[in-house]
Amino acid sequence: MPKSQKIVINHTNISITQIDKEDYICLTDMARYKNPDATGLVISHWLSTRYTVEFMGIWETINNPDFNITEFSSIKNQSGSNGFVLSSKQWIERTSAIGIRAKTGRYSGGTFAHKDIAFEFASWLSPEFKFYLIREFQRLKADENDKLQIEWSVKRLLSKTNYHLQTEAIQKNLLLTHNYSSNNQWIAYAEEADILNVALFGCTAKDWREANTSYAEKNLNIRDFASINELTVLSNLESMNSILIHQGVAKTERFKQLQIVAQHQLFVLNNKENQKALKKNAK
Repeated sequence: MPKSQKIVINHTNISITQIDKEDYICLTDMARYKNPDATGLVISHWLSTRYTVEFMGIWETINNPDFNITEFSSIKNQSGSNGFVLSSKQWIERTSAIGIRAKTGRYSGGTFAHKDIAFEFASWLSPEFKFYLIREFQRLKADENDKLQIEWSVKRLLSKTNYHLQTEAIQKNLLLTHNYSSNNQWIAYAEEADILNVALFGCTAKDWREANTSYAEKNLNIRDFASINELTVLSNLESMNSILIHQGVAKTERFKQLQIVAQHQLFVLNNKENQKALKKNAK
């Protein structure tokens, strides 16, 4: 979320900022809805009620390990009495509160409160105001999540595209020197996992690690970067290979059959996926 955003409630601009990764809403902006000429007085009147003091004390007790309980008890005992007035500055200084913060700045300054507290202030101002505040805040968060989702999808697509460009280069320039398809001597020493890897991906796990040292150092392997279709085919190959082993089929022959099946199934799955994409785009 950006450092500062705004929502509009009944033609009133309400600033929202992040403090310690939490959303804080400007009480000063909200107070303008009730009295644009005395926002500090509006906030002070709200803070001075016994209900507000008790609510703030509960919030701070749960969320603030440094909350001064002794000072809070003293304020609570005085709240509700005639002549009792509590400003946001007094509340912060006496109790070390974190739910309400004072922010300086000509255009972005004011008294800010954690969203939990700000919604309570909105209730005191007006039920209607609280309703629209919550609705606009939720809309803002929904838009924000949509943007994050789009950014994540784009980054994932770019990462996937770049990875496949890299693997294609590796297969064309590095792995072809092993001649897995034409030279079957490697099969005699290969583990079953690598027979499947070569049949599907065209290289062994060791080849992939040597060509992708940065990923290997993070304990990632070739299967971590497989597509859904490739993982589906891999699962089918594992079942097929198990049956062939029980039938006593030699490694060389098993590899040939597995490679043919892998190429065919991957082609069919990818082709179906492309057809779905074309149909979706055509709508």
